[in-house]
This record gives sequence, C-alpha cells and structure tokens, in this order.
Amino acid sequence: MANLDEYVALVLDRDELGGENMHLIDCVTTNKTDFFREPEHFEILTRVVMPHLLDGARRRNERVFKFWSAAASIGAEAYTLAMVLADLSAAEHFGFRILGTDICSTALAQAQAAIYPEDMLAPTPKAMRERYVMSSRNSARREVRIVPELRRLVRFQRLNLMDATYPIDEDIDVIFCRNVLIYFSSPTQQAVVANLCRHLRPGGFLFLGHSESMAGGKQASMRQIASTVFRKEVGRT
Repeated sequence: MANLDEYVALVLDRDELGGENMHLIDCVTTNKTDFFREPEHFEILTRVVMPHLLDGARRRNERVFKFWSAAASIGAEAYTLAMVLADLSAAEHFGFRILGTDICSTALAQAQAAIYPEDMLAPTPKAMRERYVMSSRNSARREVRIVPELRRLVRFQRLNLMDATYPIDEDIDVIFCRNVLIYFSSPTQQAVVANLCRHLRPGGFLFLGHSESMAGGKQASMRQIASTVFRKEVGRT
C-alpha cells in the first residue's frame, strides 16, 4: 500500500478484509479497566440488587442468575462480579453465570487467560485475593491468575455494541455497561441503551458508568434506583 487512502480502502472493503479490520480495532480500542472500579456499584449490587433478584427467584423457583459485562475489556469487571457473587452465593445458595463481551479480540484473549499484573489486583479486598487469586510460581514475574473455580463461571465472546442486534439471551438479570457510552455519539448511545434494555428480563438491572446516563433516550420500561443504576419494571418488555 502506497498511502493511507489505500489502507482505508482495504479496511472498508469487506471482500479484502482478512484480519486487518480486527487488527485495526485492537490497535485503536481503549481498554482502561480496573478490578473493583467504581466500588459503590458493587455495594449496590450486594445490598439492593441481589435481595430483589433473590426474592423474585424464590417466587419463580429459579436459582441461577445471568450477568453480562457488556464492555468487558480484559475481564477485570467480569471477574470482580464473579468474586462478589461467589461470596454472596456461599450464604444465599444460588448459582450464576457471567458473560463478558468486547469488540477487541486481544483484550478478550487476556480476559480468557485471566492472568494479570499483581498490582492490578490491589483494589481487591485482601480476603477475596486470598480466596480467588493464585500467585505465579515464578515470584519474579509478579503475575496472578484468577482461580479455575471462578474462570469456569465466566465466558467471553466478541461483540460490537454498535451492531443493530446482539446474539445474546434476552433474559439477563444484570447488565454492566460502564464507561463505554461516553465514546459514542448521542444517537449511538441511545441505540445501545435501547438494545441493552431489550436483553434484560423484567425486574433486571442495568449499571452504567458514573459519568454516563441514559443518553437522552429515556426508556419507558426503566426506573432509576441510584445515580447510574436502573431497573426494568415488571410487566414491561
């Protein structure tokens, strides 16, 4: 290729793409993430959301919940959810499955491996690190890995939130889609939020980032329960 115009033409030509569009996406995608980022959300999950879900599950005689980390990046949010839920499930005796999605294939590969720099786990409570994190046998590497028991409860797949439809179940109990809407235009934000709401079961919850909102596209089915936490009302679709 002689110039940038030829490269752009290659990327936009679906017949000639090969893996180049994936490579471009991986190069330009923002993968900022942390364990226990915006910790107030996990307090709300523990103290407000799960009691609601457990009450509804008892009436339906269901005990397995579905969670979706919609902008999973390298997996820190999904595994944070797994730690919090594993602690809760030990007392409340419920099951859970977590789906993590992202557009970046490189980030998803790291999420699947579940290997992280040791200092990245610093925000994680000490008791949880002891239960759910393994240190590398090579102390010089200063890496840790999420324990197999949690890894088995989390799966990852590639998904573009800007797509018109998502190949995702439409009975998700809790969706986390945090700190990604800010990178989209207002019309795209509204379309993404509408899509996410369609994939929530009635009574399910949507968590957005603390700098985000429903993007001007207020959903009639959703009721705000905290600054960036919304519940899909029962009887709405």
